[in-house]
Amino acid sequence: MIYKKTTLRNGLRILTIPMNGTQTATVMLMVGVGSRYETEKQAGLSHFIEHMLFKGTPKRPTAQLISEELDAIGGEFNAFTAKDKTAYYAKVDSRHIEKALDVVSDIFLNSKLEQAEIDRERGPILQELSMYEDEPRRSVGDEFEKMLYPDQSMGRGIVGYKKTISDFKRKDFVSYMKKYYNASQTVVCVAGKFDEKKIVSQIKSHFSDFQVGEKVAMKKVVEKQSSPKVHIKFKKTDQTHLIIGTRAYHQNHKDRYVLALLSIILGGNMSSRLFIKIRERQGLAYFVHTSVDTYEDCGYIATQAGIDHKKVEQTITAILEEYKRISLEKIDAKELQKAKDYVKGRAVMGFEASDDVAMFFIDQEMHKEKILSPKEVFAKVDAVTLEDILRVSKDVFQSSKLNLAIVGPHKNNKKIEEMLNL
Repeated sequence: MIYKKTTLRNGLRILTIPMNGTQTATVMLMVGVGSRYETEKQAGLSHFIEHMLFKGTPKRPTAQLISEELDAIGGEFNAFTAKDKTAYYAKVDSRHIEKALDVVSDIFLNSKLEQAEIDRERGPILQELSMYEDEPRRSVGDEFEKMLYPDQSMGRGIVGYKKTISDFKRKDFVSYMKKYYNASQTVVCVAGKFDEKKIVSQIKSHFSDFQVGEKVAMKKVVEKQSSPKVHIKFKKTDQTHLIIGTRAYHQNHKDRYVLALLSIILGGNMSSRLFIKIRERQGLAYFVHTSVDTYEDCGYIATQAGIDHKKVEQTITAILEEYKRISLEKIDAKELQKAKDYVKGRAVMGFEASDDVAMFFIDQEMHKEKILSPKEVFAKVDAVTLEDILRVSKDVFQSSKLNLAIVGPHKNNKKIEEMLNL
């Protein structure tokens, strides 16, 4: 899979990835700003802007007109805000790629940001915040990161607070976008079936006057931990949700592929150690999963599960047993190979879809030191050894790095704190 990178005079980066055997094309725009760039008073502004960019431009004055134009060609379109990026995209039948580019570029560059629409959109966003708070499977993740990064923007929820959402004015949107939405912080990616020369020319036309700016430095995370930590959010729920994990590596760390495979072995699929132990053998949970989250300057590996209120201690014990075992005993070659094949197999299936391919390349351009092709990534995965898994396990699975977040009808955490030992 070959990509081409074109950089305009204003600093805008364009990635084009032609794909054989597909009839779709995806246009994705990503700007390198998210909730961790916000001040306390700006909490939720990145996400609110994402919503507002679908509310109308001079060319397409209403949200309905924007939606109808893409719906009329059967397109998929959406956006998302993360802690370190915001993206807007449309996936269409390749015959309509020019239409997709025109719409996505228009909303990104020309949204009106009308005060009346801002006031109207507060309601849906406040309801979105309430929805997430009512979903403990999701909110436990916010509680976990709040514990990891207390009193820091990395520890705040992406949607923000009710107060900030209610207080934002148009000038807040305009000044924030003037600071962060500029050519040097933006990447445009097109993947799928398209005429490369023609699409690059059209992107240049759309973005030739896009404001020049500099990448704004974010405030680095401060990590201070010398003993295990527990955070419990009391909530009357039918099920207790917990996340238990340890601080690990940033997104460009040399051992990131080792860590990824370690998470697969522990709880990345239905034949993983924790899935078999916690669901199949002990019947403690329907859902249990281990994953890795990484950012420019920090990261963690953690296991999440939804369990019966009375099974919290048993589940914690089971997870910690597997953390300890994998940090003391070398896994066998068959188990490691199975994890490698799983990672590569999932990736290959994803690479059949133009939106997944666009995300694979644009995310690397935004956050990685260099873009690796799928073949190069697979080589990094294949290079991981049994000794690497053991070495990284010993490094990350230490009692002093343990963190546990719980959402459910629980208050006393003293006994649970005493359990956090490897």
